[in-house]
Amino acid sequence: MRTIGGLVLVLLAWGAAAAPAMPPHLGPAGQDEYREFVEAPDHRAFAIAPGGAWAWVSGEPTATEAEEKALAICQGQTAQSCVSYAIDDRTVFDAAKWSTLWRPYSTAAQAKRAAVGRERGQRMHDLAFTDARGKPTRLSALRGKVVVLHFWGAWCPPCRREMPDLQKVQQAMAQRAGIAFVVLQAREKFEVSKQWAGKQGIALPLADSGSTGEEDASFRLAGGGRIKDREIANRFPTTYVIDRHGIVVFSHVGPIHDWSQYESFLRDIADRKGE
Repeated sequence: MRTIGGLVLVLLAWGAAAAPAMPPHLGPAGQDEYREFVEAPDHRAFAIAPGGAWAWVSGEPTATEAEEKALAICQGQTAQSCVSYAIDDRTVFDAAKWSTLWRPYSTAAQAKRAAVGRERGQRMHDLAFTDARGKPTRLSALRGKVVVLHFWGAWCPPCRREMPDLQKVQQAMAQRAGIAFVVLQAREKFEVSKQWAGKQGIALPLADSGSTGEEDASFRLAGGGRIKDREIANRFPTTYVIDRHGIVVFSHVGPIHDWSQYESFLRDIADRKGE
């Protein structure tokens, strides 16, 4: 019995050791790919970027070539900076550098010259909305603060699943005066969103986009115009992080996998100001 028990313990220990540590920000599909990467032949490399972009190659002539190819493929999929996570059997990930990859942040002078749009480095459209206190305002009124701009709807299953996790990171950042969360509903009246959130115990500071219902496929602009919601959010949920000068530093379409992994990024941008 002791021998059998010992064998079981050995097998359990071996199984635990065999499970690879997962790279940050990867969703389920990316995690599956990383497990496949671990078993692939040398020379191989796995690259990642903030937001969950990834790429890997194997069977390359050298480790250097594998790394270069993985980084190039990854960079072709994202505006974020890709870095190496693993090369052959070595984990080369620099955890200290990871949360700085939204840098460099814009200066005020750079922001003035930036084009208006939703891409990284562009100035986000100046949306008009009613804030969580019931005050009509605009996105540009939050200049000087880092803004987490989140679009969702109670009609959207992925949005609903993400809300508790989003609430946790908002609460973790609540004591930082330099960060604001703007959570705007799409294609439904504010009363519908607010009622659903209340029933679920969601205490996020919800703002009102002004949507009149499911047929209203636009957001309001501060100048009095409108912009089609799909010009900002290809699908829901969609999230942007906007710096103190109104410039997009990060965007993510779809639910974010594990919001807690973004706390260090938010702290980094909140602690640094552009000139």
